[in-house]
Amino acid sequence: MAQSKGTVVLAYSGGLDTSCILVWLKEQGYDVIAYLANIGQKEDFEAARKKALALGAKKVYIEDVSREFVESFIWPAVQANALYEDRYLLGTALARPCIARGLVGIAQQERAPYIAHGATGKGNDQVRFELSCYALCPKIKVVAPWRLPEFYQRFPGRHELMDYAKKHGIPVPVTPQTPWSMDENLMHISYEAGILENPKVIDHGSHGAGGVSCICSLIGNFTPVRGGGKERKGVPVRVTNTGDGATRSSALELFVYLNDIAGKHGVGRIDIVENRFVGMKSRGIYETPAGTILYHAHLDIEAFTMDREVRKIKQGLSLKFSELVYNGFWHSPECEFLRECIGRSQEPVVGTVRLSVFKGHVYILGRESPRSLYNEELVSMNVQGDYEPADATGFININSLRLKEYHRLQSKVTVKQDE
Repeated sequence: MAQSKGTVVLAYSGGLDTSCILVWLKEQGYDVIAYLANIGQKEDFEAARKKALALGAKKVYIEDVSREFVESFIWPAVQANALYEDRYLLGTALARPCIARGLVGIAQQERAPYIAHGATGKGNDQVRFELSCYALCPKIKVVAPWRLPEFYQRFPGRHELMDYAKKHGIPVPVTPQTPWSMDENLMHISYEAGILENPKVIDHGSHGAGGVSCICSLIGNFTPVRGGGKERKGVPVRVTNTGDGATRSSALELFVYLNDIAGKHGVGRIDIVENRFVGMKSRGIYETPAGTILYHAHLDIEAFTMDREVRKIKQGLSLKFSELVYNGFWHSPECEFLRECIGRSQEPVVGTVRLSVFKGHVYILGRESPRSLYNEELVSMNVQGDYEPADATGFININSLRLKEYHRLQSKVTVKQDE
């Protein structure tokens, strides 16, 4: 056994990588404390605890942060309409700073100088975990096995890891028959690696339950809710199923219920190639049921209640916010600033959205709000209202000046070239 190097807190999931890493860290002389965050994954946590202890962990901390995950991480993303590269709802990217917060907390409590994780040296998660940990505890030291030559040269791929697991009696859920990596939390399930690395492979075996054909109609309310000592707006506070009258109001219950409803209808499934922060493209398959419903519902009530020019600025902020979250900068000063700005923009975003889910799609059916900027009389084709149609002539003439001048110049240039 190697000489003791001190205590390391390992971000532990119980999967192939972190199970093998736990044993490997012990081989290197570390005292290992396993930290497992419950962020909504379907996991036998007691079995995970027993497994970690059996593999040699000195202690095991299992912390339920699912409510914090929804209220402190998912809700700001809903307010922002956060979407990376037009499609990805950031399920993994939102979870990492939440886990890192707990990881650092345990390291400080246990006076452990090290934290460790099982993120690949080619991926985004190594950046997300470590930037978050350094922001929260600048003096922490990180052990990243997948970036250490003595580890990745010994284990160049998952087959070698499975051989190591077999040799050391480590039970793992990954087999050659299911050769992909899966990450699950309340926000989403992701599948990547293995056979999915070939972007031509059509593999739907990794998906959960199939969609059903019946329509489910829902009513979602975006009204002021108090949180953190102040009123928060632009977040869902109630969902009602118009079919059976079922209502959910607390953040966690509401989100879990929407996941169940939308998951049954195949809502939120995408198969994409994205640009990782480290510079390479990767293929991922994602299922984000509740997040997809809330994205569409919030987008609708926001368009209904928010001033046009404010919304244009907010859209730009949302793009930057999504990029920062994806790249691991949740705990950066610029991301904190953006969350404050976006939160301020949500003051008028209150009301009710009616929608249905059907065969993988979300359909907005109607909306109402006490803060609506929609003026039915003003926009009506049947009532003139407080609007003078003749004024539109001057509006069009002024806006056409630029176009006329541009084409006048183009005509001169064309004539000159012909000469």
